[in-house]
Amino acid sequence: MEIVSRPLIGGVIIAFTVSLMLLMNGRVTGISGIVRGLLSFKKDDTSWRVAFFLGLVMGGFFISRFISDVFLNESQRNLPQVALAGILVGFGTAMSNGCTSGHGVCGISRLSIRSLIATVTFISFGVLSVFLIKRIF
Repeated sequence: MEIVSRPLIGGVIIAFTVSLMLLMNGRVTGISGIVRGLLSFKKDDTSWRVAFFLGLVMGGFFISRFISDVFLNESQRNLPQVALAGILVGFGTAMSNGCTSGHGVCGISRLSIRSLIATVTFISFGVLSVFLIKRIF
């Protein structure tokens, strides 16, 4: 049995990195906002976004090399279904002006009522979606 679970380690890493982003860059770590800003090509605002995005991709790559089972697809869903889910999440983050990392991790820790409502909405619809998909498919 593992003494410290992977989710706990991941949570500590996330807390450390979002705190570091706020302290060093003065910005909230919302992945969808960072990527959206990267795609808008604002002058003098892309270098840190590129570094952040490359860090996400390279971090995932290196973790997959050292812990091979971390990215296993245990959902029983194929690539088109996963892609559709990703697209729907993208629309959701655009509609709510943020994602779970921005609202759920950073917003709630700053006691933002808007982020609390958004996160409760994300979780509620996630649970409802899983329930309906399990019943339909």
